[in-house]
Amino acid sequence: MDFTKKVILAPMAGVTDYAFRKIARRFGASYCVSEMVSSKAIHFKDKKTATLAEIKDDDRPLGIQIFGSDPKIMAESAYLLSTATYEHRKNDNLPEVIDINMGCPVKKIVSSGDGSALLKNPALCGEIIKEVVNASRVPVTVKIRAGWDKNSINCTEIAKIAEQNGASAICIHGRTREQMYEPYANWDYIKAVKNAVSIPVIGNGDIFCADDAVRMIEETGVDSVMIGRGAMGNPFIFEEIKCYFDKKPYTPPTIFEKIKVAMEHVLSLISEKGEKIAICEARKHLSWYLKGEKGCASARAQINSATTLEELRQIINADFGTSI
Repeated sequence: MDFTKKVILAPMAGVTDYAFRKIARRFGASYCVSEMVSSKAIHFKDKKTATLAEIKDDDRPLGIQIFGSDPKIMAESAYLLSTATYEHRKNDNLPEVIDINMGCPVKKIVSSGDGSALLKNPALCGEIIKEVVNASRVPVTVKIRAGWDKNSINCTEIAKIAEQNGASAICIHGRTREQMYEPYANWDYIKAVKNAVSIPVIGNGDIFCADDAVRMIEETGVDSVMIGRGAMGNPFIFEEIKCYFDKKPYTPPTIFEKIKVAMEHVLSLISEKGEKIAICEARKHLSWYLKGEKGCASARAQINSATTLEELRQIINADFGTSI
C-alpha cells in the first residue's frame, strides 16, 4: 500500500459507513478508512461489529480501524481482520491496511482507556503497535492526536515509537484530545511529526476545500491528506482537490446536484440497513448536504421528524422545488 499522494476519507464513527465511502470514492477519494471497530467485540465474536468490518468488492482500497487498549486482544483482532477469519464475516475480502485508533476523543472511548487516552501511556502505545504489527498480515498505520492536552504534547514521541515498532505510516490530527474539535487545528504539530520520522505522514484537521489541502501539504510537507468533517455532506471536496492537482477546472455542485447525490446516499443507506434505520441515519447527512442553502433551516426541522423515504422526498420537493 502506497501512503503517498493520497486524498483520504477519515474514519468517523456513525458517519463513514459503506454508503458514505461509496459516494466519496465516486468523487475522487483515493483511499478510505472504516468506522472504528472494537477489538474486544471482534474477540467476543459480535455479529454487529462484523458488519462494520465488512469489505465489499467495490469498497477498495480500505483500511479497517481498530480500537482498544489490550495489546493481545488488539493483536488478535488485527490478525482475524487481516486474514478474514473473524466470526460472522460475509466474504473473504481482505483490508489493505489495519489502522490503530489512538486519537478518538469521545468520552465513552477514552473513559475505557482507549483512543486518545492511550497517548498518556507511550509505553503501552509501543506495546500495542508492536503486537498488532507482528500479528497483522497487512500494513499497519496509526492515527493519533497532538497529545492529551496542551501540557502533554507528545505527538513526535508517539510517532517515533510507532515507526520503531513497525508502523507503515502515521496520521496526525493537529488537535489535542482536550480540544476535541474546537478551532483551530495546529498544523505545526503535523509538521513536527513529519520532520521526526521517515515513514509517510498523513495530515488531518481543518481541510474544508482544495486550498486547505494544498496549504497543508506546502506548510507541513505531509505525504497525504485525510479529510473528516470537511467531507460531511460534501463528498464533492474530493473532486475539487483532484481537479486542483490535475490542473482541471472545478465547478461546485448546484443545490439540485447536491440533492440528487444526497438522495442517492439515502437510497444506498436503505439498501444496506432497511428504511427504518436508514431514514434515522439519513437525517444528519441530509442536513449536512443542505447546509448553507436557502431554505435549509426550515427543511432541517422537518427532515429531523421524517420516518419514511416518501416523507423525505415530499419535504425536499416542497422546500427546494425539486422533483425527486
